[in-house]
Amino acid sequence: MRFLPLIAILPHVAPPIPAPPGDGLVLVGGHVFDTARGDFSPNTGIVVRGARFFEVGADPSKQAGLDVVRLKDDDFVLPGIVDLHAHYNVRLFTRRRDETRVNPVVYLASGVTTTFPAGEYDPKDMIDLRRRIDAGEQLGPRLLNSGPYYGSARKGWSHDISDEDLVKDIDHWVEQGVQGFKAKGIRARQLRVLIERAHHHGLTVTAHLDSGFKDSVNPKDAILMGIDRIEHFLGGETLPPTRPAYDSLADLDPADPRIDSIIRLFVEHRVTFDATLTAYGYFGRREEGYEHWVDEREFFTPHVREAALKRTRRVDEQFEKIQRVNRKLIRRFFDAGGTISLGTDHFSSGEFLPGFSAHRELEALVRAGIPPADAIRIATRNGARAIGMGDRLGSIEPGKLADLFVVRGDPLRDIRATRTVHTVMKGGALYDTRELLDSVKGKLGPGNDDEAKEW
Repeated sequence: MRFLPLIAILPHVAPPIPAPPGDGLVLVGGHVFDTARGDFSPNTGIVVRGARFFEVGADPSKQAGLDVVRLKDDDFVLPGIVDLHAHYNVRLFTRRRDETRVNPVVYLASGVTTTFPAGEYDPKDMIDLRRRIDAGEQLGPRLLNSGPYYGSARKGWSHDISDEDLVKDIDHWVEQGVQGFKAKGIRARQLRVLIERAHHHGLTVTAHLDSGFKDSVNPKDAILMGIDRIEHFLGGETLPPTRPAYDSLADLDPADPRIDSIIRLFVEHRVTFDATLTAYGYFGRREEGYEHWVDEREFFTPHVREAALKRTRRVDEQFEKIQRVNRKLIRRFFDAGGTISLGTDHFSSGEFLPGFSAHRELEALVRAGIPPADAIRIATRNGARAIGMGDRLGSIEPGKLADLFVVRGDPLRDIRATRTVHTVMKGGALYDTRELLDSVKGKLGPGNDDEAKEW
């Protein structure tokens, strides 16, 4: 049994070599989060063999042949974060596009070990990224492709598409390896086909819906169709079909008794709510939780940083109101027994990066009144279950994929401690957060005006 300093076994920003059968390591020291109990306990030993947790609570003296990684007393170990609205896309100059060089590394370095993009602007590029990550050719989190949007958010989408052609399209993307679907701007008939066909393949469907205004779909109707997750807002009678959802949300009274009926519908049909609390706040006043603990602007090229400085930011008062309403609604939903997952839904325009957003979302959940332990469950166990991977991800248990991250300080005392990520494990491979982040600084975006035409 070899005792190694942590840095000695961390790869220097290169694809890790899988451990030979029978080899592995044991993490000793600090505290480990028990997802079932919702608390931390002293970590006597987390044994990892290959890509999976082998034993938790192990006696390190009995782990002959394993490397021992010593953590500090104020280290706290959590399961890897599952972000179910993890955009890779950016809007820096002329268009919105997926960015596959820097974003994957930032997600991983932040302890976000599994991502579902919830709509891809360049699905072929994103599938290629997933294949490179899976092959060990590029660093990044576990990527569960969502494929193209289903609805008007997809370029070239036709509301007149036949059921037969829609099924063929769904089947095509399943063949490409997508792990779930996202609808946005979809009509009721098409959503029903999407849900039925996705479930035929054993996959889930999530959606950004509306109020029923102008042939849109209210979340209430989608739940009755059998949808798996709803994003952003609850829907129901408080979103009348006579006006767009955003208009109603900004004026919504969070104490409105009609909200109880839609929450009951979520609970009865076991539909997960992906609240994305912070998504609206990026466009609002940014009064709480939006400060930088890492200067995210350093990851952009000098050309992008210079252009960003010239832009004037306008506060979106409607989104500011919606953020405040949603914060009160999420506590009400939680208290009623609703299931919540973590989704960040943040595309970058040159100031913030979505990989860091999960920690802002955790803080927003706690600010809304959700206990820190439950916020951590939302970010880990709930997300894994919602995407159909609860048997493989979401907790530090024997047999599950070895995904975790280590922070300095107790997140149950201060949820902002999750921001202090210094070590990440994905599939049994350990990474140093600082090295990962240093490897991609100054690399996101075009380097000059000619390159900017593609951005």
